[in-house]
Amino acid sequence: MLRSALPVALIAATAAVAVPAAQAAGPDARGGAALLREYEGTVVSVNRDARTFRLRDTERGTVRIKVNRRTRYERIAGFAGLSAGMTNIEAVVRRVDGRWVAREVERSGGGGDHGGDDD
Repeated sequence: MLRSALPVALIAATAAVAVPAAQAAGPDARGGAALLREYEGTVVSVNRDARTFRLRDTERGTVRIKVNRRTRYERIAGFAGLSAGMTNIEAVVRRVDGRWVAREVERSGGGGDHGGDDD
């Protein structure tokens, strides 16, 4: 009897560990919302009519990114502020219907005073 109980106990223990792991990973791990990805690099081109721009990421190559009314911009004057040749541009994107759609586009870096008191 002990011999047949061991595989059942092993399966139950495995299932008990697997379910919370999938829940902790969030909806992305279970096929719900699309995963976010970040690209950083130089703007290669901007297509104002299609509301897209191409970004050359040194690690991942060139990617076409679409913006919409929900796209947030930081340190850039909106989509109109993007132009070919701009460097240090970061885009947080997600895959929607086969396209990369930007959630956020920003100019990285900036330097400046970060609150240190060096009088």
